[in-house]
This record gives sequence, C-alpha cells and structure tokens, in this order.
Amino acid sequence: MQGQNVLYKFKTLNIASKLIVINIAVFLLFFIASFLFNTSSEVLMQWFVLPEEPIEVLKQPWSLLSYSFLHGGFLHILFNMIWLNFFSKFVLNLFSEKRFLTVYLLGALYGGLLFVTAYNVFPVFQSKAGYLLGASASVSALMVFAATYSPNISFRFFMVTIKLWQLAVGLFLLDLFRLGSGTNPGGMLSHIGGAVFGYLYAVQLAKGNDIGLWFEKIVASLANMFKTRKSTPFRKVHKTPKNSSKRKVTGVKDERQIKIDGILDKIGKSGYESLTKQEKDFLFKAGDK
Repeated sequence: MQGQNVLYKFKTLNIASKLIVINIAVFLLFFIASFLFNTSSEVLMQWFVLPEEPIEVLKQPWSLLSYSFLHGGFLHILFNMIWLNFFSKFVLNLFSEKRFLTVYLLGALYGGLLFVTAYNVFPVFQSKAGYLLGASASVSALMVFAATYSPNISFRFFMVTIKLWQLAVGLFLLDLFRLGSGTNPGGMLSHIGGAVFGYLYAVQLAKGNDIGLWFEKIVASLANMFKTRKSTPFRKVHKTPKNSSKRKVTGVKDERQIKIDGILDKIGKSGYESLTKQEKDFLFKAGDK
C-alpha cells in the first residue's frame, strides 16, 4: 500500500521534479552500492560515465545520455539539482513537459558530443584524459533555451532584480573563463555544448522550426514499446444495426472527456504546476483507465 502511494506521488510530479528524484535515486544507489561492495563509486559507474575515447563510446553508446544522471559528490548533485529546479519553472511555464524533456536530454547529448570531439581534436585537451558525468550540460541547455526564448523575464536574485538573459550570459562567460583556466575542462565543454544547443533550439523554434522533433518521436516510440496492454488496450468496433432506431451517433463528447481536454489545454498554456490538486488527481485516475 505504501509502495503504491509513493508511486502515485511520483506519477503526479511534474517532469522536472521526476528528473530530480531520478538523479537523487541514482546517486544514492551508487553511494550505497560502493559501501556494500567496499569499492569506489567510480568503479561501479565506469560503464555509465562518458569516456573521451570514441572507440570506448562506441562500446557503450548509452553513456551519451546515462552520464547526465551520475554525479561525483554531494555538492555536485546539490548545485545541479538546485539549478535544474530553478530554470525548470521558466521552461514549464511556456512549454509542455515533452519539450522540457527533449531540451534536457538533447542538451546532455550535444554536451557529451562536444566533450568527446574536443578531447580528440584539440591538442590542449589530449593530455587530460578523463570521463564525463553530471547533469550540467542539460541544465545549461534549459537555462539558455529559456533565456533566449524569453530574455526579459525578471526575478530577484538575492537582493538584486535581474533579467534571465543576464544570468544566462554571466554563467556562460564563467564557463568560458573556467575552460581557459584549465579547471575541469571536460565539464566546461559539456556546459558550452548544452548551452549552444539550447540557444539554437530556441532561435529555430521562434522561427517555427522544431529541431528537436525527431528526438521527441524516438522517445515516444520507445515509450509506446514499454506500455502495458492495460494502458494501450485493443479497441472494439461495434456496428450499429441498420434497423436500430434507439442508438444515435453523435459528435458530442461526454463530460469526462471534456474535462480532460480542458485540463490538457491548461497544461499547454500554463504548465503542469498550474493545475490544482483535484485536477492532478483527476488526470492521474483518468490515465489509469
């Protein structure tokens, strides 16, 4: 019963909160496993972090995304999750959860690709072999995506009111400075790769070009593969007898479907967080039928 309550609460979270829970769960899993097996977390994570060698990447292609759910320490995951939660509000107020997830995952993908490319093309990085982990590229993509699409959104940052684009530019320049100083160059490269993707995605989206649509289709296809028969039942088609005068075909939706459509429209306009608890509960129960 308790497990069902936990699962229910997880399902009713928005996509940003779900990602935060998943990141924390993965972090705790490797932390506990390293203690139980008396080994370092680096040894356990070696098949999921992103290596810099292209041959190694080909051996574990899933690492182009899996690395973004791994973290090397408490402060690493703490600050990434704080920034993820902060920037998620701006994105989810404007876009659907599906697009949020697309920006998050593609930010990780392009951040990882820049990391691998730079480490094998530019001599300055070739003497600094290593691997990549952390959600920073995804967070950078969300940050720049939101700041590019809605640059003039203002908010209080400590005691100062600043605009979203100012914060994004400041953090991006800080990454460039840290890249030049030699402090964690792999991480800074992934930040930059994610940020560049976020910028390009927002610019193209404003022009009517959705450059992440191909990825959304892949994710949707994979999701459909894992759906149970209960969630995707076969539909039976009943033919109405020709001589029947009791049953009439109408185009009017029932009250339940109208309420669902209204809630979905509200999510599209204002984000999942704009729903009341009653609306979230109703949508969750409707999805299980």
